[in-house]
Amino acid sequence: MRPGRLNLMTAGRGISHSEETPTVNSGVLQGVQLWVALPDAARARPPAFAHHADLPVFTAGGLRATVIMGELGDAVSPATTFSPLTSAEITAAAGAEGVVPLRADFEYAVLTLDGAAMIDGQELKPGPLLYVGEGRTSLRIAAGPATRVLLLGGEPFTESLVMWWNFVARTHDEVLEARAAWESGSLFGEVHGYEGPPLPAPPMPITRLVPRGRIR
Repeated sequence: MRPGRLNLMTAGRGISHSEETPTVNSGVLQGVQLWVALPDAARARPPAFAHHADLPVFTAGGLRATVIMGELGDAVSPATTFSPLTSAEITAAAGAEGVVPLRADFEYAVLTLDGAAMIDGQELKPGPLLYVGEGRTSLRIAAGPATRVLLLGGEPFTESLVMWWNFVARTHDEVLEARAAWESGSLFGEVHGYEGPPLPAPPMPITRLVPRGRIR
């Protein structure tokens, strides 16, 4: 991976992978890993992987947005999605600002990666995720120092999920089955070229896992 690129792994019914830093490196590693829940109709599909080195760019005033997934303005990412969503890395020079278009049927959040941004007049520094809700058609972003933010959005996901360790399922029993399959090596495939054993799954909790929705 290099800055401005996207690795997209679709787990589907199950996938295994390794994440390794090259032997020759700068000693500095910065990136964002996002998990997107597949809707029920797509979650049993075959696993897949894609690398996108050339992502489209949308500009709005002093903002420059690299569209990672979905679309923003007239820029459309080539990445495959299975539900309506968008994500973009937005950069701005010190003092720059602009207004990005939003979809009223999406809900959105913003994460500052570097610098400090004013999001509709509210300062956002690196650390917290700012939820800006749904029903919006635009969002004003202004940079204090040179700033980089991540815009995330999508159609509200109404399905309930169970997420435990590296498994995303719908029920406690599905997680049990996935854990057993991981430990036996019967489902998730084998990573070739990685020098080391598979990471063992931790013991299951003593209580049953409870599905949770987007509203708690």
